[in-house]
Amino acid sequence: MASRSVHPKVIRNLRRLNSSAPSITVVPPLINPGRPEKVAKRPLQPTPTPSPPTTTADSASTSTNSSDFQLELDDTKRLFSSVSTPKLIKSASMLKISSYDRAADFGLWIMTSGLMNNPMVRKLVLAATEHTFYSHFCAGKDLEKASRTVEKLWDSGLGAMLDYGLEHATDNESCDRNLQEFLRTINSTKSVDSCQVSFVVVKITAICPPSLLRRVSDLLRWEQKDKSLHLPWKLKNLPVFSESSPLYHTMTRPPPLSREEEHDLELAYERLDKICKNSIEANKPLLIDAEDTAIQPAIDYFSYSAAIKYTGKEDDPLIFNTIQAYLKDAKERLVIAKKAADKMGVPVGFKLVRGAYMSSEKQFAASLGVKSPIHDDIQKTHNCFDDCAEFLLEEVARGSGSVVLATHNIESGRKAASKAISLGLERNNPYFQFAQLYGMAEVLSFSLRNEGFRVSKYLPFGPVEQIMPYLLRRAEENRGLLAASSIDRALMKKELLRRLTSPGS
Repeated sequence: MASRSVHPKVIRNLRRLNSSAPSITVVPPLINPGRPEKVAKRPLQPTPTPSPPTTTADSASTSTNSSDFQLELDDTKRLFSSVSTPKLIKSASMLKISSYDRAADFGLWIMTSGLMNNPMVRKLVLAATEHTFYSHFCAGKDLEKASRTVEKLWDSGLGAMLDYGLEHATDNESCDRNLQEFLRTINSTKSVDSCQVSFVVVKITAICPPSLLRRVSDLLRWEQKDKSLHLPWKLKNLPVFSESSPLYHTMTRPPPLSREEEHDLELAYERLDKICKNSIEANKPLLIDAEDTAIQPAIDYFSYSAAIKYTGKEDDPLIFNTIQAYLKDAKERLVIAKKAADKMGVPVGFKLVRGAYMSSEKQFAASLGVKSPIHDDIQKTHNCFDDCAEFLLEEVARGSGSVVLATHNIESGRKAASKAISLGLERNNPYFQFAQLYGMAEVLSFSLRNEGFRVSKYLPFGPVEQIMPYLLRRAEENRGLLAASSIDRALMKKELLRRLTSPGS
């Protein structure tokens, strides 16, 4: 087993936490492994002026100027030190195959064809998938197998974000089943090292049918247009729109929720309440997944209302809502929500991503003859992500921010790391970390880890047959990411050649 790539300072802090624990069993806060004990809230500080960091003996990098900061990618021996040769071969192969659009197209065709009605064909397809793509991109069939993957990640210096592979619910019965899976996932984290699992991922679409989320989104959009609209079911919330947010999904005034819809909405509230209460008990913060703009306002509404109602231990955020940087209004909505939360004294975290519904969003906007909500080109999306990351890191430095920077882009990772250093943030700061999908962007994950930053892998798990639609949807959404895995493949190939030609080194 590879040695754990964790900074000695982290281990010292963990020991201090363990030695000072009270007699009752208390799980240390999940989002801050190795974090020094706190006795009060973080005091708010003025936004610090960036300055070159001071080099210390504990520094993970030899760079003394943040503007010169670079991720070390050339030393593949160090980069892939925690990866066995068989694993490296399989990873390179899976990424190569996945980089072809036809691979996703073929998978979608197989799963939706009549061939899957043949028991023999179905068995063969699922078996082949389990030993190839499934085992590369997923953690296992159940919580027991997922926990073993979590331990392997931790041994390699990475945390895990547990994501039970649930698709959209269709009715209250399926919502209740999904609720139980979320609760089991949260409770399972009590039996592992509290630092190994950084977050539990929650999909609002799994506990509230998308049809109802669409209705709620329509009414929230119309309320944005007409402030006189009264929504009797609406909970205390943070802003989910900005002045530039597109409202074209709702062209006419929607009817109010029916009595049955209000009842179903109340049941969805109760499910999220149970998830939050269990999460507090387990000391595990929640990452709320984002969806397309048709239902995202309702997801933001659920997320922010829960953030107002529930906080984690030591008043740290329990809820981390997702901001999709490919949307033109992303930065404005982020700033508005954060300022409103600060004014209310509400701790809320954010997960920053680029976004995965580019094609469908553009097509729907074009069908209505309106401007796309997506940035016009990829560079503007990159710029938006980097701007949002900078804003959130400044909030962390000020003492009021918590952020997960979920990116597969090496340059964005480098810029964010450089910004953190320039702000004087410690690299193992408990209030920010990086994240990538399991089985992808290994080069970025390992290079950030080697520089001393916190990194977690987004870890889907579940039965093969159940998770197949989830996997295919991810493949469809992430075509661009899979096609852009050339850097990972090239460096994996370089390391494999090194091991082949210098087996003893």
